[in-house]
Amino acid sequence: MSEKLTSVDFEISGNVQGVCFRMYTEDHGRSLGLSGWVKNTRQGTVIGQIQGPVEKVNDMKAWLRSIGSPSSRIDRAVFSNQRDISKLEIRGFSTRY
Repeated sequence: MSEKLTSVDFEISGNVQGVCFRMYTEDHGRSLGLSGWVKNTRQGTVIGQIQGPVEKVNDMKAWLRSIGSPSSRIDRAVFSNQRDISKLEIRGFSTRY
C-alpha cells in the first residue's frame, strides 16, 4: 500500500517578505521531499501550496506556523483546501513570481 498523499494551500502573515522566507520555505520543502510552490503577495503575505505524504506535509505546516526563516516573524498561518490526492500534481518545489 502506498503512502497517503495530501495537498494544502497556505498563507503566512507577519514579517515574511524581504527576510528570505520564500527561499527557506523552498529549501525546507525540498529537504522534506515535498512538492509545491511559494510566492509573495501584494498584501505582504506569503502564499503557496504543498503536496506530499501526510506526515511530511504536517511537518512542513508546523515549520511554516512557528519557524520560517531566521529573520521572519510569523503572526498568522492559515491552511486551507486540504485534500487527499492520488498522485502529486506539482513537480518539485519552486518560487513563483
